[in-house]
Amino acid sequence: MSASTHAASTHAASPRAISPTARFADSRDSGKPAVPAKSGAASRPGKPPRLRLTRRGRIVLIGLPLVLLAALILSLAGLLNSPAKAADNASGLTVTPAVSVTVQPGESLWAIAGKVDPDRDPRDVIADIVQLNDLQAGKVMPGQQLFVPRK
Repeated sequence: MSASTHAASTHAASPRAISPTARFADSRDSGKPAVPAKSGAASRPGKPPRLRLTRRGRIVLIGLPLVLLAALILSLAGLLNSPAKAADNASGLTVTPAVSVTVQPGESLWAIAGKVDPDRDPRDVIADIVQLNDLQAGKVMPGQQLFVPRK
């Protein structure tokens, strides 16, 4: 035996000197990259591999539907319990006593409010006039008929 053959045979026999790809001898022969064989149900033909979720995936898979369900429940609860009704029946409604006033040239809502109810704050009377007449921007024109709340 020559020195190089003896060195190669002792080198190959040593367990520490075996290369990591020596376990996949058939992959070296075919020229394909070495891939370890899978064991268990995943390597059986005809069955798809089992789905594995990460922790984040489980949180998203469970948490997202729960958040959507909570939002739906809160929306329905708000819709069913909304206090948007003025009254349950007509007897609960009251009519605001009002008189009709014609706007004179140079007259403003402030002057009308001061004449109609001098004891109240003019801002409150103006708010009532705007609401009763559905005025936009609080502007009035001479000759316009306004309903103003009566004392």
